[in-house]
Amino acid sequence: MAGTESQINPFETAKQQVDIVADLIGLDGGLRDVLKHPKRELTVNFPVRMDDGTYRVYTGHRVQYNMARGPCKGGIRYHPQVTLDEVRALAAWMTWKCAVVNIPYGGAKGGVICDPKHMSKGELERMTRRYASEISAFIGPEMDIPAPDVYTDSQTMAWIMDTYSMQKGYSVPGVVTGKPISLGGSEGRGEATGRGCAYVIREASKHAGVHVKNGTVAVQGFGNAGSVAANILYDEQGAKIVAISDSKGGIYRADGMNPHAVEAHKAKTGSVVGFPGAKAISNEEILETKADILIPAALENQITAKNAGKIQAKIVAEAANGPTLPAADTVLYEKKITVLPDILANAGGVTVSYFEWAQDIQGFYWTLDEVNQRLERVMVRSYDAVHKVATERHVHNRTAAYVLAIQRVVDAVKLRGIYP
Repeated sequence: MAGTESQINPFETAKQQVDIVADLIGLDGGLRDVLKHPKRELTVNFPVRMDDGTYRVYTGHRVQYNMARGPCKGGIRYHPQVTLDEVRALAAWMTWKCAVVNIPYGGAKGGVICDPKHMSKGELERMTRRYASEISAFIGPEMDIPAPDVYTDSQTMAWIMDTYSMQKGYSVPGVVTGKPISLGGSEGRGEATGRGCAYVIREASKHAGVHVKNGTVAVQGFGNAGSVAANILYDEQGAKIVAISDSKGGIYRADGMNPHAVEAHKAKTGSVVGFPGAKAISNEEILETKADILIPAALENQITAKNAGKIQAKIVAEAANGPTLPAADTVLYEKKITVLPDILANAGGVTVSYFEWAQDIQGFYWTLDEVNQRLERVMVRSYDAVHKVATERHVHNRTAAYVLAIQRVVDAVKLRGIYP
């Protein structure tokens, strides 16, 4: 990431996005202000006993951005660079993501400033439980439902669910999503982000002059979302995966690769690099690879004004959060490249989190086929709605997705009114 780009305040970007859409839909100043301010913010400082018997104080945040459409939903991340403005921005983006796929949630986000790579499992458990107890008055199945994010996982959610349940005196599986299946997690949650992305790519291909069957695909970032999307495009839609990368480098093969074999190679060696029969390419080169479909599934700020002109794909599907800078959107739109924005393309994860919560609330669980069929319906319907707005307003898909999402939140705010 370039130095100047890393200094961009994410919350300022989030507020600018609101202003762009507010201008388009003619939103008055008062409602703009509502949409540019989080509803509630909590910062907690709490001690944790370390393995050596000493105590360290950690700082954690939880931001609930907007609750007009329902309880808040959003992940918790553990990272040394967590800031309150980052958490505010992520909570805002979760609000729009839930609205664009029309699930009855507002947006939230949480984070603890820590370095989980240098903490033992015991230290992580004690920190998680203490953080959960500090925010417990502000979370719950009817108020705010956390989920995993960067450096948190199903085990983290199990600890939070147990801590919250111990305080209540009975099990409350619906307080978090992304739990282990044995504790009320949902079938299909692990692959939901990548699967949802694959469904949206399939729908977009019908309008972008791309045939997914035998079409070529490049995947930047072969983690959960990237690998699942590649596998589904390969297995179910007959696509040819020609380029794959991870944090250590990339591989390319013009006649295609079996993504399952690449996954096995990565599991064995720790990277996709060195996959037999493929040539080495860089993470920068993979973005500019000749392919019909490009899936940025790694980090933010990857597609910039500098490299957007070199992108050859006809569809860019953002499985990662924020991989495309605003200046690049204009370049891609002028090149008639179809961008499937993150708040649509990677919303499969939060959609199946919603399904998990709904199953927990009713104590009735669905099969994997039922989950996938419901996910497909939501993603197809959401893509169609975004495409319709983009066509009618002559804007690119990102602006269309924000118009759709923000209008839905505005409608809810207006209908509810201001209490008292």
